[in-house]
Amino acid sequence: MSDEQAPQATKPPPFDPNAEHMTRPKLRKVRGFPVQGQGPDGKPVTLLGIADAQQISTQIVGANPAFQVVLPLMDGSRDLDQIVSEVGKGLTRQMMESFVAQLDGATLLEGPAFDALAADLHAKFDASDILPPGSTAAFADALVQQAHEGKATEDQLRAEGGPKMDEILGKWMDQAAEQLKLAPAETMPKAIMVPHVDYPRGWINYASGWGRLRGLDAPDRIVILGTNHFGSATGVCACDKGYESPMGTSPVDAALLSAIKSKLGPEGAEKLMEHRFDHENEHSVELQIPWIQKVFGFDVPVLGVLVHDPAINNGESYDGNGLDLDPFVDAMKASLAEMGGRTLVISSADLSHAGPAFGDKQPVASENDADEQAKAFRDHIAKHDQEMLSKVREGKPEDLVGAMAWQQNPTRWCSIGNIVAAMLVTESSEASVISYAAAVDPNGHAMVSSASVAMT
Repeated sequence: MSDEQAPQATKPPPFDPNAEHMTRPKLRKVRGFPVQGQGPDGKPVTLLGIADAQQISTQIVGANPAFQVVLPLMDGSRDLDQIVSEVGKGLTRQMMESFVAQLDGATLLEGPAFDALAADLHAKFDASDILPPGSTAAFADALVQQAHEGKATEDQLRAEGGPKMDEILGKWMDQAAEQLKLAPAETMPKAIMVPHVDYPRGWINYASGWGRLRGLDAPDRIVILGTNHFGSATGVCACDKGYESPMGTSPVDAALLSAIKSKLGPEGAEKLMEHRFDHENEHSVELQIPWIQKVFGFDVPVLGVLVHDPAINNGESYDGNGLDLDPFVDAMKASLAEMGGRTLVISSADLSHAGPAFGDKQPVASENDADEQAKAFRDHIAKHDQEMLSKVREGKPEDLVGAMAWQQNPTRWCSIGNIVAAMLVTESSEASVISYAAAVDPNGHAMVSSASVAMT
């Protein structure tokens, strides 16, 4: 069973035969997963859960798994009768109308309902100078609930979340230093690579990277380069907001952003900011904020930027309409040189994603600890990670892009873009791997690896 919430049983919204977006439906980017529902006889059944891949809508539609073959046909080029005819297999017009109405009610179709939702979210985004916490707030709430055995009140969540998070980040940094025998850094690196996987799975790599910086003077600014997991941008995408965590608020580096936009020119600046809303639900930048606040305080300005994968189209945007990597790097380097001072660049990066949850046939673990196939698979992934990390250690971003492009990113590194951008912006000539780890889920369905790296 998926850990997703099963959709609530509600009365389907009406189908409007005069609405073109319903009679010729175009499905938005969605993801499918199994959820447990209830059949007409009251017995549990497994449904196809359909949710917004961009996390704009929070609603989930539960459908008969047979509708999986319908989804690819809902691309706006076919009307309902064409879809029914093409699928066959007992699908009726009435079934399609009900299905389309449910999707539209959940704002999973292109159309007026989604347009209104997106406009409201975008207006709220632009109305504030600060992005509220998402993933970090959920983590802080979990810490407080754990302390109160699941019975924490709203007042307790608000009052205790920040202190609980501050406390555990400190403990993790102490534990990482002890376990890995880490000495504090004597000087600030040009950049560090740390994970963006959830804290419980990636804590040791977060803590080993950030912990070594404790005691150093705060930099003048921090640039966080993240991965665009859910958004619409096909190239580099910046954010003009500061960031709030349960511990406090970090301001945006408006001066740096203004300088970069000036270097890019009007067209490049428009591309950089066009999809700024992608940052609304993106965790890869947000998850670094509490660590910055713990290590350097709340006064260091930050700039969050999401970077696309340069191995897909040689650094150019995926569709030719977004901001390419090279002009962004050039503008960032020129801006930092003019502004002076000390800049710390963060590559918020996860590495391999392997196992059946990501499309592999081979599990990454099994109930039998002696399963040689699973062990060999894990070893293969780790070997590939180390081969690619050697390009980072040697300061060869072009070689990393070339190797990943040639091999077609076989273990699904999700952060090639921000790793390469960090190397190029800082002109890192070498790097040291502080720690490397991989988290495997108990069922052996998924493995996510990450590393802590200091670039000099």
